[in-house]
Amino acid sequence: MSVQVTVNGSATELADGATVATLVAGRSGGHDRVAVALNGDVVPRSRWTATPLSPGDRLEVLAPTAGG
Repeated sequence: MSVQVTVNGSATELADGATVATLVAGRSGGHDRVAVALNGDVVPRSRWTATPLSPGDRLEVLAPTAGG
């Protein structure tokens, strides 16, 4: 089974039982400083492993960038 969610505006399919932590691990591109919002609410890093993803969830995964 799989779970269909929207990540940064794009439809994404994840394995059933995926959590915020598994999503970030697969998408962070090596960034260890990211912020995640799930359905409009920020998810603290301490809750990532305990926050399951459900079909239809909308996530924003943001990484800081340098520049000026």
